Amino acid sequence: MNIRPLALVTTLVITAPNALAQDQTAPALSPYIETALIDVCKAAMSDNVLRMNRTIRGYRLKTKTVALKVMCNGEDISTFASNQGAYRTSERLEKSVGQVGIQDIAMTQKYQVNFELD
Repeated sequence: MNIRPLALVTTLVITAPNALAQDQTAPALSPYIETALIDVCKAAMSDNVLRMNRTIRGYRLKTKTVALKVMCNGEDISTFASNQGAYRTSERLEKSVGQVGIQDIAMTQKYQVNFELD
């Protein structure tokens, strides 16, 4: 099956509120999405902006989408990168968001992944 990741993420974002309204537990992520999220988190942790951008583009995602929706080990990706000492990638992620209002943050579906730090 050859589904584009962006279409898959869009489908998840559209259907997630309905699924969460029925059941409070989040659905399990597919192995592909989990791998993508872990790769993006590790790239952000590397403090190499070029590597992070290549990884994000490799999964056909947008930097703004990643900055707003991805959580790594319980923290949003920008905070996670900053806590790991990756200040350049953290700054790049924060720049991609621009100005965000409170309503924008409240309506955002986040995707969380936990992984072991090597």
